[in-house]
Amino acid sequence: MMWIERQFSGEDDSLRMIALARMRPDDNLHVVDLPYRLSSWALDDPLSIHLWEDATSGNLVMWAMLQPPMWTLDIVVGSAGSDLYRQALAWAEGRAREVADTPFGHPMWFVSVFGGQSERIRALREAGFADQGNAGEYAWSKVLFRRPASTAPEAQELPEGFVIRPLAGAAEAQAYVDLHRETFESKNMTLEWRQRALRRPEYRPELDLVVVAPNGRLAAFCICWCDPALRAGHVEPMGVGADYRRHGLGRMILCEGIRRLTECGAEHIFVETDNQRDAAYGLYRSVGFEVIQDVRVYRKTYPT
Repeated sequence: MMWIERQFSGEDDSLRMIALARMRPDDNLHVVDLPYRLSSWALDDPLSIHLWEDATSGNLVMWAMLQPPMWTLDIVVGSAGSDLYRQALAWAEGRAREVADTPFGHPMWFVSVFGGQSERIRALREAGFADQGNAGEYAWSKVLFRRPASTAPEAQELPEGFVIRPLAGAAEAQAYVDLHRETFESKNMTLEWRQRALRRPEYRPELDLVVVAPNGRLAAFCICWCDPALRAGHVEPMGVGADYRRHGLGRMILCEGIRRLTECGAEHIFVETDNQRDAAYGLYRSVGFEVIQDVRVYRKTYPT
């Protein structure tokens, strides 16, 4: 097959990128929550995304995206073969070096793959990526959880004065950004990213949940994404502010998200987390999520 390579050109491309991931949902870590990832400030640089199309039909066959906010490389391939995957890694190598001294650059990039994707793992190793599962104190591996939506976890009563409700749209976006940054101790979330997510055609306001404290501050958040075509839901992201932990707010807002995803037609709900995040891991297990995939993280470091 001959293909044509080109850079990202806008919203039509993002819809095609999501459609390609939907074609092979079992091969990709991110499918239902792609609208969130395709709202990040990586889009501020169209060269951060590269597309491969069939030269004859014009169909999209693969895309790759450097995600500066997450230090990751996302790749979606429309077939199980590894030849195109190697092409994506080669493109990423060149692009990572081009942006090394810009706000979009990093000294290292990470790629996530399922433990059974042996061809991709071989390609990553050949390209100089190293498995982080045994990287000492910096070890990093993840899991993909799934739970059926048919059984809702038992609801619990919120502490007095706390309320769960949808985010108040753009008017509350900055308050969300402030809480997100505090929760994850990172400035990667931006107002532009959050506002862009609000405008996505896949965005459903009733699935964008926050907990409001008695003093009016946002205390927790849980954004849920629903893909009616796949009858699937995904939780991404979720967090509780440092001042409001140990009140059970994370479990409560997650349970409400699960209930609402069930109402929107999801039959299965997914969430991804690090193996090293004991609190998050235990929370998801406590509401019925089970591990369906071990996710291995590979890193490539670039000389400075």
